[in-house]
Amino acid sequence: MSHTRPPVATRHPSPVTPQTEFDFAIKSLRFDEDYTPAETTRLTTNFANLARGANRRENLRNALRMIDTRFNALAHWDNPQGDRYAVELDIISVELTLAGQGKPEAFPLLEILRTHIVDRATGTRTEGIVGNNLSSYVRDYDFSVLLLAHNKDQPTFSTPADYGVLHGKLFKSFLNSPAYKAHFHKPPVICLSVSHTRTYRRTDNHHPVLGVEYRQDDYSLTDQYFARMGLQVRYFLPPNSVAPLAFYFTGDLLSDYSPLELISTISTMDTFQKIYRPEIYNANSVAGAVYRPSLKHQDYSLTQVVYDREERSRLAVEQGRFAEAHFITPHRTLLEQWSARYV
Repeated sequence: MSHTRPPVATRHPSPVTPQTEFDFAIKSLRFDEDYTPAETTRLTTNFANLARGANRRENLRNALRMIDTRFNALAHWDNPQGDRYAVELDIISVELTLAGQGKPEAFPLLEILRTHIVDRATGTRTEGIVGNNLSSYVRDYDFSVLLLAHNKDQPTFSTPADYGVLHGKLFKSFLNSPAYKAHFHKPPVICLSVSHTRTYRRTDNHHPVLGVEYRQDDYSLTDQYFARMGLQVRYFLPPNSVAPLAFYFTGDLLSDYSPLELISTISTMDTFQKIYRPEIYNANSVAGAVYRPSLKHQDYSLTQVVYDREERSRLAVEQGRFAEAHFITPHRTLLEQWSARYV
């Protein structure tokens, strides 16, 4: 019997003002071994990719077990058997509609993950961090359609002057919306892989949960893109990890979240990165004082989770074109006007 809960949508209408013509609706779906991707889910998304094919249930079960094991290894105090905690994950889907457009159609703007922490010793369930993974059709459009077209037949790589501006303002508009404030109590933290085009250097700063901090030689394209979303970045190598993770956040990453909240993000995203980028995050050696990630690294181990990276790259282009056809092109004038006056 399936225990997957049906999506629950809550709409919080926003008044049409010179600053906003968008309404946001939030749906929540449990990510467990019975998870099946919704029709509007980007198939390149970490969690959706695992839930396909003949090995879908085994993939999901193995990934969830890895997350729990990693969490208990990090939350080792008062945890002698290493099994005190479990992590529950909800997929948060955000739909956008254009207010005042007659009979508007909802567009799947983005998907993120929310963690909850189950303490088996006390029987309590507490909210973790929202964000973690970020999935966005508009981001696919920017990276896999717009950027490729901009650089076609060009001698040197460059980005358009307004690259990432629309996506960044849409994201900030969502964070400031009644919908976000009604569902979430803290700003999001997005946790991604470090860039294989940058060099990272170890510092003397050490956090008890996040681990050793690294700093990069220059911001990557992803770092710049997330800056448009109002997010700053820091890089930490958590205890018993082999490569730093990139944490994107607003406010104060080290003070705004509890140790267990941070551990919920580390355990979730470190697991996904071991599956999707084993050359970096499941390598058989730990990042040194000066670290340059490489997807060509050969000394690494594979997890017991099946993943098709070539398919993921192909689908990113297809889904970017979907965003272009169903959102960017038909609403280009309105989006440009809104972006120009959004503050």
